[in-house]
Amino acid sequence: MPTLVIANKCYSSWSLRPWLLMKQLGIAFDEIVIPLDLPDTKAKVLAHSPAGKVPILIDGDVTVWESIAIMEYIGDAFAPVWPPDRGARAMARSVAAEMHAGVPALRSACPMNLGRKFAPKDRGEAVARDVARFSEIVRQARERVRAGGPFLFGAFSAADAMYAPLATRLDTYSIAIDATTRAYVDAILSLPAFQEWRSAALKEEWIVDADEVDEDAIDNYRKAA
Repeated sequence: MPTLVIANKCYSSWSLRPWLLMKQLGIAFDEIVIPLDLPDTKAKVLAHSPAGKVPILIDGDVTVWESIAIMEYIGDAFAPVWPPDRGARAMARSVAAEMHAGVPALRSACPMNLGRKFAPKDRGEAVARDVARFSEIVRQARERVRAGGPFLFGAFSAADAMYAPLATRLDTYSIAIDATTRAYVDAILSLPAFQEWRSAALKEEWIVDADEVDEDAIDNYRKAA
């Protein structure tokens, strides 16, 4: 059985991606959680991968790091992870790669934090541009398939796993989005696999100061949990 090495579920957007994909595909795996921002974090991660970053997938004598590489390996070793249609598959790979290096303003201003919810506010033009680009991707992908499920290309794929953390940010920071994008975000947040991840996240006791924005939360889910 493969093992997925991840970080805190409350904060680790990169860890969420392959974890969610494997859960959605019904792939059994063990997990190792290494808390972020602790004195021994780096050493514990390096014990599993020379890259020194999570997530890491270990499958027998194979070690894979970086989320997209892990997802491609999952597709090779366990089950298809991209849409079956060639055109949709090309677009899915393109937008997944775009997400890998994209939305820098949104990532910086709105770090993933499943434990809190913040009031709507103007988070700047750069964040607005990132949100607009995401909405454009959702609209174009949904127009391409039009049926077959509520996700970007109908059925859940690696592209959705890549965009899941962005969906959580839009919810956490109460960012206004159009109806099509809202429906997509709700589909991600309603996934039983995501609910399982979030439930575990809210039970964590670790706090990562770098991922806690300096503003009052309108909801503190971790305190309630």
